[in-house]
Amino acid sequence: MSYKPFENRYDMMPFVRCGNSGLKLPPISLGLWHNFGGDDDFENSRKMILRAFDLGITHFDLANNYGPPYGSAESTFGRVLKEDLKSYRDELIISSKAGWDMWPGPYGDWGSRKYLIASLDQSLKRLGLDYVDIFYHHRPDPETPLEETMAALDHIVRSGKSLYIGISQYNADETKRASKILRDLSTPCLIHQPNYNIFDRWIENGLLKVLATEGIGCIVFSPLDQGILSNKYLKGIPANSRAAREGTELEKDYITKDLLKKIHELNEIAIKRNQTLAQMSLAWVLRNPLVTSAVIGASNVKQIEDNVGSLKNRNFTAAELKKIDEISSSRIDIKK
Repeated sequence: MSYKPFENRYDMMPFVRCGNSGLKLPPISLGLWHNFGGDDDFENSRKMILRAFDLGITHFDLANNYGPPYGSAESTFGRVLKEDLKSYRDELIISSKAGWDMWPGPYGDWGSRKYLIASLDQSLKRLGLDYVDIFYHHRPDPETPLEETMAALDHIVRSGKSLYIGISQYNADETKRASKILRDLSTPCLIHQPNYNIFDRWIENGLLKVLATEGIGCIVFSPLDQGILSNKYLKGIPANSRAAREGTELEKDYITKDLLKKIHELNEIAIKRNQTLAQMSLAWVLRNPLVTSAVIGASNVKQIEDNVGSLKNRNFTAAELKKIDEISSSRIDIKK
């Protein structure tokens, strides 16, 4: 049976303008970092992608090395796009990135012109596309001149392989420099993707101010601190969780008794707001007018539905914000 999306999907999602551009993004975007790789159940991945679109999520966030194995998340999305979403391509914002390790040797990592252009060519083949909507440099490169990296992004836009370009994890000074170079090239930086959540607020230490001044949108990843800010860990570490699996970015040692105590305290606030902890955590991120969108991860459809439910209440009282600050203060990272 062929897929047909919900007719009222756009009535459910309040789209937000991205910086000073003409592009609008949903406040909730779906990231395919985990659970969409070749080692995962394809039908579950497919269900999550299609359910997200039914709920008004039009932005799907990928990178060259998402999987595992590397590249397979793009292949998964490319298959769903071909089999189910081909007729809706112009209703989608599809992004990819390069900047972390992808293949062996000196040309498969960081930010050289060679790597970025070659990587995007590979991504387009896996996705089955002629272009992506947004292409990011995934992290700053301390050795490659910033002018070279930004010129490569400019070339990618001018060659028609991406409509917009963005950067990820650049600090305030790096972002200011990159923005000037791109503006001088007449290819403005559309968007910045940093990590941001209740426990990690480094972007408040200067980066958000730069983004506002430069007219750059902000789409945050890990708004739930890799699932920590959800109901998943309220009773400890589940056997099927990311923290329980080896080879993931979330170490089991990160889940301390002190952290679990803070999660429970935050959950008490969420309950009083008639929200799940994940919903409150997303609402907290999205309450900031400088945040365009939050990239969520998911392992099942129910999580996506729960996350979208955060949009029903993004208002906080001064007392709620103060209490959240008090609970999270010892874990806040503003060093970058």
